[in-house]
Amino acid sequence: MAEQRPEERIHNSNEVPYGFTPEQAQLEAERCLQCKNAPCMKGCPVEVDIPAFIQLIKEGDFSGAARKLKETNSLPAVCGRVCPQEDQCEEVCVLGIKGDPVAIGTLERFAADWEMEHPADSSSSLPAQEKAKVAVIGAGPAGLTAAADLARFGYRVTIFEALHQPGGVLSYGIPEFRLPKKIVNLEVKNVTNMGVDLQLNQVAGSTITIDELFQDGFRAIFIGTGAGLPRFMGIPGENLNGVYSANEYLTRVNLMKAYLFPEYDTPVIMGKKVCVIGGGNVAMDSARTALRLGAEEVTIVYRRTRKEAPARAEEIHHAGEEGVIFKFLTLPIRYLEDDAGWVIGMEALEMELGEPDESGRRRPLPIEGSEFMIDCDLVVVAIGNSPNPLLPRATPGLKLGWKGIIETDHETGRTSLPGIFAGGDIATGAATVIEAMGAGKRAARGIDNYLMSKSE
Repeated sequence: MAEQRPEERIHNSNEVPYGFTPEQAQLEAERCLQCKNAPCMKGCPVEVDIPAFIQLIKEGDFSGAARKLKETNSLPAVCGRVCPQEDQCEEVCVLGIKGDPVAIGTLERFAADWEMEHPADSSSSLPAQEKAKVAVIGAGPAGLTAAADLARFGYRVTIFEALHQPGGVLSYGIPEFRLPKKIVNLEVKNVTNMGVDLQLNQVAGSTITIDELFQDGFRAIFIGTGAGLPRFMGIPGENLNGVYSANEYLTRVNLMKAYLFPEYDTPVIMGKKVCVIGGGNVAMDSARTALRLGAEEVTIVYRRTRKEAPARAEEIHHAGEEGVIFKFLTLPIRYLEDDAGWVIGMEALEMELGEPDESGRRRPLPIEGSEFMIDCDLVVVAIGNSPNPLLPRATPGLKLGWKGIIETDHETGRTSLPGIFAGGDIATGAATVIEAMGAGKRAARGIDNYLMSKSE
C-alpha cells in the first residue's frame, strides 16, 4: 500500500496507509491459490470465508466481496486495519512458505471500504426480530459482534455502553491515524441498522445492574466490558504530575479530542521529551500520538529486545520511521520530580535476557550497577490493562479467575450464573480486537443455544 511520508504524517492525524486501488486489489487477489483446504480460514477467529471473498475481488465484484465478509465479520473495515493478520490468516497462507503471503488484511480493508463508499440497503435480508430480548453490556469489539450475530438470529438486542461514544477500545484506544473514527462510526451504524438498540451513558454495575436487566425482561445477558483498568509498575514517582496511564492518555486524545483543545475542553499535557513505557501496540500508539502533539523527542523504554516486543512489526516500523527512539533492555526504577511535583526524569536499569518465562519469551534480568538517568517531562505507562472490575464486583455469584477475569466456557461464553455470558478482554485479559470479536461470535451462538433450549 502507498502511505503518507513520515515527515508529513507526524504533523497530522490522518490515516497512514492509503489502501489498495481497485487495480491493485484485483492484482493481489489473483495471487490467491484458492486452496481447497484453505488453511487461512483456520487462522481466522471470526471464520471469514477468505478464498471466497478474495475470488469475488478478483472477479471485480467488490460489493459481493464485502457481503461475503459480513456474513461472519460485522466489523470488516476495522479488522482490515488493526487485525494482526500476519500472526493469523496470513501466517498460514501457502504462498508465505516461499514468499509473501496474500495480503488478506489489505484486501479485507479494500472490500469493506468499497462498500462504505458505495452503500446499498441490505436490511431486507435480516430476519424479523421476534425472539427474546438479549442485553449486551459494552459496545466494544466483543459486544458489537455478539449484538450483530444475535440480531441475525432474530433476537431483540439492546447494547448498554458506559461511555458517550460506542466502539470501546476502537474509539478510546486506537489513534485516528491507525483507525479513523468515521470508520468506527460507520461500522457501529451498520450494527444498529440491523435493529440493535444502542443505549449510551449506561454504566452497568452502577446506573443499571444485572438483576435489573433480568427484571426488565432480558432473557440473557452478554458482558463485554473489556480491560479498562490500567496497570502500573509500583515504582516511586508514579503519582507525579506528568505521569499518565496509556489508558487515560489515549482516551483524552482519541475519544475526548484533546488534540483539538480548546475547541474540545479536554486538556492533555503535551511534553517535549516523552518516555513511553512498554513494547506493545498501545505503547507504539502512545509514542506516535505524542509526536503528533508536538513532542520534540519520544522514547520507547522496554525491558526486553525488539524481538520480544509484542507490538505488530508494522507498528514498530512506522514508529521508527517517524523518529521514535527505542531504548530496549531498559527498566525504569523511579521517577524524579521538580519542586512543583512534576516529573523531570527517570532512573533506569540496563537489562539482559535470561531463560524463557511463562510467556515463552526470555526473562529480562537487571544488570547490577547499571543505573542511568533519562530526561523526560511526560511519561506514559503502557504495560497493559486489567479487566474492568465494576460489573463483576456488583454481580454476586459471578465466578472470577486470574486478575479478576470472568471465568467462562471458551466455546459458549457461559459464566457461572445462568443466562449470563461473557467474552473479550473481560474474560481473557487484554488481547486483540479480533480475538474479542471471535469471543463475541461464539457467545452469540451460546446464547442462541441456551435460549432455544429454554423454549423447548
